[in-house]
Formats: sequence, structure tokens, C-alpha cells
Amino acid sequence: MTAMTLAVYFDHNSTTPLDERVLEAMLPYLKTHYGNASSRHGYGTRARKALDQARAQVAAAVGAEPVQVIFVSGGTEANNTFIKGAAAQQSPSQIAISAIEHPCIAKPAQELAGAGWKLRKLAVDSEGRVDLVDVEQALLRPTGIVSVMLANNETGVIQDVASVAELARRNKAWVHTDAVQAFGKTAVDFNTLNVHAMTISGHKIYGPKGAAALILDRRLELKPLLSGGGHERGMRSGTENVPAIVGFGLACELAQDRLQDLSSKLRVMRDNMELGLRSMGARIFGGNALRLSNTSYFAFPGIGGETLVIELDKAGYAVASGSACSSVNHDPSPTLLAMGVARDVAEGAVRVSLGKGNTMREIEEFLLAVGTVLNRLQRLAAVAV
Repeated sequence: MTAMTLAVYFDHNSTTPLDERVLEAMLPYLKTHYGNASSRHGYGTRARKALDQARAQVAAAVGAEPVQVIFVSGGTEANNTFIKGAAAQQSPSQIAISAIEHPCIAKPAQELAGAGWKLRKLAVDSEGRVDLVDVEQALLRPTGIVSVMLANNETGVIQDVASVAELARRNKAWVHTDAVQAFGKTAVDFNTLNVHAMTISGHKIYGPKGAAALILDRRLELKPLLSGGGHERGMRSGTENVPAIVGFGLACELAQDRLQDLSSKLRVMRDNMELGLRSMGARIFGGNALRLSNTSYFAFPGIGGETLVIELDKAGYAVASGSACSSVNHDPSPTLLAMGVARDVAEGAVRVSLGKGNTMREIEEFLLAVGTVLNRLQRLAAVAV
């Protein structure tokens, strides 16, 4: 691989390339239709109509009503908006989150723990599935907020959020799901999940960075993070990012159109890849659970995950050692530790997340590259001993 050649991209859970159709839809609002959607003149009216259309597209994609869609800058903002906004409307009690949540849920929940709330982390089994018995146990204590992700960003394991929501509602808790990784890869319906709030994001579905949504039950009132002009029903003040929101809306529509065919295609590719990885001695995390069809999280005994990621990048393949949002932290994955994976094994974890542009030939060539890199690293490890 020369310095100018980009690696084969196997890191779609981190972010996805922008769909050309999405870019084309955004361009007029970057160049010509640049009005502020709050302005009363023609430029503003055009921008407002574009926002309304995008809001309808997002809502339709998740089985919600347009009025329930609150546009924000990203999944982190949406998750913080719910956690902090819900807490501000309640007396401190317990907040329950799964032990495998993304940092943008775990950290605000931890902040509440320092402000009079009790933080309860819900256990997962060895495959990374939230333990519903533990959910029931947690809810024996008065609980104001429950948040469980729909699909884990590292393992791809899909959670039974509807059952969690039923238990939470029975105990009068407000329930939220971070569906950022699930949306566009598996069917996501707000009403079927029975949650009060849900987060989705544009850049995970071939849309732009900087556009996401909090889908919110109309009967819920949250205290907004930002005060100002009252945009987004008063929930997110600030001039809307019209080009990104337009792109987000179309990306949601396109995601629904390709969902079934793409999911089937990626599952075949992933399963073939994992067959080859297992033959080389890899351990697949969450491999016996229902997972996103594009995601594989694995490790080879005695091989460091960071080392393998670097060597595979040199060989022409962009993979990850875990969540991109946690890349500054080199500790083993909290998700794997919560699953009971030994620390030394967790340190070897590598994630491959496939996307619509990947091919079976790339998978076959990747397996050859893994074999070559693995043999070299194992020889070096033997010499070091």
C-alpha cells in the first residue's frame, strides 16, 4: 500500500462514507438556499420547508410522528439531552443503564450519581445481552430513568429493549434507548420498542456528520440543555444546520429502502469472514447472540488488539480496536469486561464493521492478510519469549 492509497474500509460502526445522493441533496442548501429557517422571507421559508420535509423523513423511518423529532448535532447531544433533561424534571432517585452503554450515556449517568442520584449498572451475560432478571431486581428500588442501547457498537449484539421498556414503564421510570448503531442495520420502530425516547444519528447511515435526532414521547417534558430562541419546540435552541438535516432526512429514507437486501448481503459476508477467523483461532465475542449483520468483534490469544489494528492498516485494511469514541482510552473494553471476558483477552479485541460498499472479494483478501499478519506477530511473540 502506497502512502496515497486508502485502505479497504472495515470501520462503518465508527462512521460511514457520505452517500452521493445525500451530498447532492445537501449542496443547494450549502450554496444557494442558505436562508435561516426562522426568517420570514422567501429564503427562510424555503429552508423551513426543507426542515419540515427532513423531519417527516426521519419520523417515517422510525415509525414516529414529525412532531416527535428533535434535531440535534449528534448522538452524544441527544443522549445527554435525555439523561440530563429527564433528571432535571424529577426528584433524584435511581438511574439504571446497561453495563455496556456508550460513554455518552455512561458519563452523564455518572455525573448524576454525584448529584444525589444512585447509578445502577444492569448486568449482561457472557454474550453481551442485558439480563432481564437483573433489570427486574434493579427496579425494586424507585427508579426515574432507564437507558439501554438497542445494539452494542462493539459486539453488535441486539438488546431486548421492548422487554426492558415494559418493566421500566410498569415501575413508572422514563425509558430511553440509544439506537445509533442499530438504525439502518436492523428494523427500528419507536412504538414497538415502547420507549419514551430514542436516539439516532446521520453519520452511521451514509449521511452527514453533525445531524442527529432525539425521538421523544410528546407527553414528556425535558429541561433543554441549551436556552435561547426556542428552536426545535424549545428543546434545542440555535440556528438549525439545514444542509446537514436535509442530508440526514434523505439518508434515513434511503436506509429504509436498502435495509433488507443490505442486511442479508452483509450477514453472508460477515459469516464467511468469521468462519475464516475461527479457523485461525479467533474468539468471536457475542457470536451466539442476535447481532447486527455487519459487525464482528474478535481476538486472537496472545495478540494485542492495537498491534493487530496497526499491522492490518499497514496491510491495507482499516479496522478498529473498539469504539472510536473511546480511542483515547487504551484500557480494555468495558463492554467485554462486563461480559466476563478476561482482561488479557479483552486487550486483544478487534472490530470489523462492514458497509454497503464492501465485497466478498475484500473479505477473502482480508482473511489472507490476517493470516499473514498473524503468523508474523506470533513468530515475533515466540522469539520474545
